[in-house]
Amino acid sequence: MTAAKSNLLVSRLSAPPIPSVVAWGRQYKGLKGPLIDLSQAVPGYPAHPEMLRLLSETAGQQAMTGYGPIEGEPLLREAYAAHVGELYGAAISAGNIHITAGCNQAFMCAAIALAGAGDSVALTNPFYFNHDTTLSMLGIGRRLVDCDPANGFFPDRRSAEAALAAGAKVLTVVTPNNPTGAVYPPELLHELFVLCRKYGAWLIVDETYRDFLGAEHGRPHSLLSEPGWEDTLVLLYSFSKSFCIPGHRLGAITAGPKLVAEIAKVMDNMQICAPRSAQIAVAAAIPLLADWRAGNRAEIARRADALRLVVSKLPGWEIGAIGAYFAFVRHPFTDRSSSEVAEKLASESGIVSLPGAYFGEGQERYLRLAFANADVASIGLLSDRLF
Repeated sequence: MTAAKSNLLVSRLSAPPIPSVVAWGRQYKGLKGPLIDLSQAVPGYPAHPEMLRLLSETAGQQAMTGYGPIEGEPLLREAYAAHVGELYGAAISAGNIHITAGCNQAFMCAAIALAGAGDSVALTNPFYFNHDTTLSMLGIGRRLVDCDPANGFFPDRRSAEAALAAGAKVLTVVTPNNPTGAVYPPELLHELFVLCRKYGAWLIVDETYRDFLGAEHGRPHSLLSEPGWEDTLVLLYSFSKSFCIPGHRLGAITAGPKLVAEIAKVMDNMQICAPRSAQIAVAAAIPLLADWRAGNRAEIARRADALRLVVSKLPGWEIGAIGAYFAFVRHPFTDRSSSEVAEKLASESGIVSLPGAYFGEGQERYLRLAFANADVASIGLLSDRLF
């Protein structure tokens, strides 16, 4: 008898990374105080009571038990389009918006709509690992764009052009970046946009952590004001972080109406529609909780400052880049892999982080710290635990 086999494109992948590092944390005996979990990017504070009220009210409506529009609830598409249009000073309509069940699904839907098995997509190195595994299980090739640590982990323009010239159909960037926290300047994003247009490729900009940019950064970019941007640009977003509702799985795609229609074909086969009650609740929360979200932005900035202070006093440790939710920190142990360092920190010091090697090639000297998960006092405790 011949045993049946699963899809090699999936079985060749490693297990999801977060559970593995959480397991390291379970080995910690508590000798240095409470566990400090800096692994998964989750809001380190609760959702606003008004957000919870809205979710509760909408979840109890009979209308929410049925299927909704594939592209998303009109109320949320309109509210989010108005928000994006105001933020970027651009004319954005509900027809430019597709709602998804989280930003991971937004990327998968966009990837399927833009590239097929045998095509290639360019990712920065380091990359967000779920982007990489999504491409791998779809049979889409990966080309890496160099990000120089000496230049704040910004994508190298020449490396990006080489990937596009070699045939990459899509260039995907994340800003503020996961895992490094690097915030890409508007000028750099414009250069990458122009490159993609030159080679007839798509530029996907994952802006999951956009709401945590400080006021000093100004408008993240001006790409939505470019004539014909719909033929090149795709923006991805997550409501999870800024509204503290990751369990409700809600994300968004901003694109041209023609591409939104293509993505709807993918979504119809994947989930049909994103969770409906959360969509209605968030549509109301976008204007209602604007001040609260601004306060959270300031709190995250304080946490970033606290981490900078801690690392500055530790011999051999260095922040490669930091911003929004993350810091990519260089550890001093040249003879150990990033996994060895992360496991020892978790099991012996009670600090759970992600190894740099999870995010690409040549990242063994780094750890990703999701500092937004911990308050300032907890971050201060790192100074006595980072060996």
